Amino acid sequence: MSARNGKTTKAAQDGGRPTIGVTLDSEEPGGYSKFPWYAVRQNYADAVVKAGGLPLFLPHEPDQVADYLALIDGLVVTGGAFDIDPSLFGAKDKHPTVKLKGRRTEFEWKITQAAVERDLPVLGICGGQQLLNVVLGGTLIQHIPDEVEGPLAHEQPNPRDEPGHSVRIVSGTLLHKITGAASLAVNSAHHQAAKSVGPGILVDATAEDGVIEGIEDPRHRFVLGVQWHPEFSITTGDEKIFKAFVDAAKG
Repeated sequence: MSARNGKTTKAAQDGGRPTIGVTLDSEEPGGYSKFPWYAVRQNYADAVVKAGGLPLFLPHEPDQVADYLALIDGLVVTGGAFDIDPSLFGAKDKHPTVKLKGRRTEFEWKITQAAVERDLPVLGICGGQQLLNVVLGGTLIQHIPDEVEGPLAHEQPNPRDEPGHSVRIVSGTLLHKITGAASLAVNSAHHQAAKSVGPGILVDATAEDGVIEGIEDPRHRFVLGVQWHPEFSITTGDEKIFKAFVDAAKG
């Protein structure tokens, strides 16, 4: 049996699927609804289910973080077309391309921080990795073309369900143990990335231009961030990431 906050998880008790909290994106009125609305791609849920988990979507209610954590066995922090407030990692200026979603960031910050403190498995994806990196004490590149010499097309022109470039995986890291690979072909949909990492955090993957593509915290049983979108299952490595995460959530 596994314990979370001193209690045996439901998944450990009955051998069932662990409940995986999945954060939502939010949009202003327009398009789907004339009122504010939440959104998430279906393949996030598909990837969790295929890996053996039960997805539970989490609306942005910062005051309900403790209640959410009582329900879930693991947390996926998803991506989205927005950025983390640069003031959260000590930047004095905000790049013109930066787009904020304050309530989403407030909620994801609080639930990610609390999940890490409780040793709950956390998987940060794309923007979710960027948030995880800042929560863990790191900083961000605000706009890759302005800070990286000769950058790859990290906002790839081809469809997101195809690879855009490859990443090199650091031997001996959790990511390497999960994938069993020295490199992976990945999709790419971001203009920001981790710049520095916090104390004790490992960089486990980089792109050919040196951009950080993966981070992990070895002090916890599973705290992993990837800059790409493994929910698209472009490679078997992507599926292994979700499987290892859900298995960790089982306890």
